[in-house]
Order: sequence, then C-alpha cells, then structure tokens
Amino acid sequence: MELLWKIGYTVGLCAPKPEFITVLADKEVEKGENVILYCEANLKELTAVWEKDGERLSCVQGKHKLDQKVCLFVLEINKAQEGDEGKYTLTLKNKWGSKSCSATVTFAIKEWRNMPKNQSKMVTTLKHYKTCNDDVSELRFLLHGQIGAGKSSIINTIKSIFENRQFVSCLAATTSGTSYTLDYQKYTAGSENTGRLPFAFYDVMGLENNSGGVHTDDIIKALKGHIQNGYKFKPDQPISEDSEYYISKPRLSDKIHCLVSVVATDRIVLMEDVISKMKLIRKEASELGIPQVVFMTRVDEACVLTKNDLSRIYRSRKIKDKMHECSNKLGIPLNCIFPVKNYHDETGLNDNINCLMLEALTQIVLWADDYVKRCSEKQKHVE
Repeated sequence: MELLWKIGYTVGLCAPKPEFITVLADKEVEKGENVILYCEANLKELTAVWEKDGERLSCVQGKHKLDQKVCLFVLEINKAQEGDEGKYTLTLKNKWGSKSCSATVTFAIKEWRNMPKNQSKMVTTLKHYKTCNDDVSELRFLLHGQIGAGKSSIINTIKSIFENRQFVSCLAATTSGTSYTLDYQKYTAGSENTGRLPFAFYDVMGLENNSGGVHTDDIIKALKGHIQNGYKFKPDQPISEDSEYYISKPRLSDKIHCLVSVVATDRIVLMEDVISKMKLIRKEASELGIPQVVFMTRVDEACVLTKNDLSRIYRSRKIKDKMHECSNKLGIPLNCIFPVKNYHDETGLNDNINCLMLEALTQIVLWADDYVKRCSEKQKHVE
C-alpha cells in the first residue's frame, strides 16, 4: 500500500500539494500583549516562509518564535509593540506547489468614548419618557439604508430589550438579496404587559445601487408626513397625491421627527451609489430641520476586537476609522454616529448589545423631542 501511495505521488495522481485546514486569524490586541498566529496544514513536511508587510520576517531573538507541531505552524510575538502591527503572511511550500494565507495584527487604542453601562437606568428613563407636546403622542423615527444593513434588525433589537426576551416582528434581509420590507411599516416598542413607549419606528424598503430599491422621493415624502402606514413601495414610481395612502395636509404628529441612516460597518466602501441617495435624503431632511443620525451596524463583522469583546468597541482603531469614513462620506458629525450590534445569532439577551442600542436610542429620543418643541413653538408664533 505504501509503495502504491508513493507511485501515486510520482505520477501525479495524488500530488501532495500544501493546503490549509485552518488559516491565520486577524488579531487586535493590547500593547504589550503576546500575539500568537497559527494555522493548520494538510502536511507536515513543508517549508514555511513567514513575511510581514510583503517582506520576509526578520526574526528577533526574544521577540519572535517560530514553531511547528506536526501540521500546526505557529508564530509567537512576545510583548507586541506598535512596530509589530502589520500584515503577516505564511507561505507553505514543497516541490509540488505552494499555498499562502495572511492575517493582520493591530492594536487597541485608548478609549475614545465611554462604553454605556447603566442599562436599567436608561430603560427606566425611556419607559417613563413624556413628549413635550401633548398633540404628539409618539416620537417618530424613520430608518433607511442599504438592503441588509440592519434596519429591521434594529427594530427587533429595540423590541427585544423592552420585552426582555428575543423578539422578532420584522423580517430581516440578508446582506445580499432583496428587501423583505416592501410596505411603509410602523413598529412600536413595549407592549400592553410591559407598557407602551411613546416611540414609533418606520421601516422602509432598502436602498439599492442604480434604480433599485425604495424611491428617494418616497422617503422624502415620508419625512414630511405625506405617507400613511401600509403604503406599498414601487421602486420605479413614487407615491402620487391621488393615492389613498397620501396625506395632503400632514400634522406635526404625522411627520418624521428624526431620520436614522443605517450603515453596515463592513460594507461602507461598497455602497457609493446608495450613499449618494442617502446624501440627497439628508439634504432634504436638513432643509426641514429634522435631526439626523447614523446607526453603524455589523460592528462585530468589521472588527475582531469588537467581535471577541463588544465592551471594547470604543478602544477599536478599526471602528473609529470606520466612523470617520462614514462621517466623511455622509457629512454627519461623529457625535451623531452610533456603532451598534443587532441581535443575530444570539438566543438570549446581552448587556453590551443592549447598552449600545439604549445609548443610541436615548440620544435620538432627546433630539427628536427637541425638533417637536421647535416646530411647536414656530406653530404658536404663526397662530
């Protein structure tokens, strides 16, 4: 049998080319922390070549340690410093071929925004919130963004927090597909048992590149209060004034009080056409005086540090860079951008997920109420 195996190698019927069973994983670590990069191959008799940023790694005694345990290839970096940041590549070779994989090592930075922690206080404040105008019984928030960015999942996450259990009332789209949201849909937080909150969230069909998705004119009309709940979107044709869902003379309570742009952290560079549409909508919202914020979702998919420990989100260089990128592309100040994580594969509730979402929700509630107050005062002056 061994002879046949060797003959098979010789004639190329079963050439033992290097293949990875597991690959190197990105690392985001604290300065001074030890870093271990490892992967597993299908063979043990291979030549291993390590590179850093495209150049062969110069191993320093006491700093680097290369090891091979059967088919496991390991690089250890002792007490990593900033100079150790970079892209590390391992190439495995034999006479039948070669295979490479890479991982990036980056460092967490000094906490640049405080991680919210007092969940119960925020929940209590929001549950007992009273709007500034008795004629506006609920503050209205419109969520818009690219398909799969997490609009519907944000609503599900907020409802889960106040129901104190996993709650799914909105069908959520995948990152690449068609929008599940086809109608203009209203969702509230709380229930008869837990108490209704004076907030309403409006979900719309997702924006798409080119001419797909919700029509920007429909979102603008929704901001102005012209669209009733239940209207079915038509990507190629915005709502007409003849529609039974069209409100010709909207009251302040019919209008949107805060625009929430939902952006997937790991897909910002892939949505140029969508961003152009979002900027057009923002321009209209600005002319109406409506406050605007960004909920930056999928932070765990964009950052290893955050994926491993969500409480360290404001120590992540990558998240901070993504927030700056989002700010530059959409023209929204950093203090109006909130990185959040939606419930996705969890089966129970998570304090860090809740706290990030509650902090963002608290801010938009205050800003929406400020807008209602300004509009109410203007209305009094006109009367």
